Amino acid sequence: MTIPVDKLTDPAVRAFVAAVNANDEEAFRAALAPGATMSDDGSDRDLDEWTEKEIFSSRGHMEIESVKEDGHVLVARFRNDTWGEMRTRWRFVVEGGKILRFETGQA
Repeated sequence: MTIPVDKLTDPAVRAFVAAVNANDEEAFRAALAPGATMSDDGSDRDLDEWTEKEIFSSRGHMEIESVKEDGHVLVARFRNDTWGEMRTRWRFVVEGGKILRFETGQA
C-alpha cells in the first residue's frame, strides 16, 4: 500500500515529492532552501548534477511506503528510466519551511 503525496505531513517534504513525481524542476527548486545539500548512499553529491541525472532527465518517481519522524523520513519505491525501481530511504532536514538537506540511499 502506498501513501498519497497529499497525505505527507510536512509541507516541504510534500512539495519535494510532488515536484519529483510531476517532473517539475521549477517546483523542485522552490522546495529547496538556498544552498541545499544532499547525499546518496552516504556520499555527498552535487545536488544539481545528481537531480538532473537521477530525477529529471530519467523521469524519477517516488511511491511512498512509510513515513516516520514527523514526516522527515520516508521509505519509497523510487524508479527512473536509468535504474528501474528500487526501495529507497529518504531523510529530510527542513528549515524555514524548505528542504535544507536530503539524504537518500537503498532501504
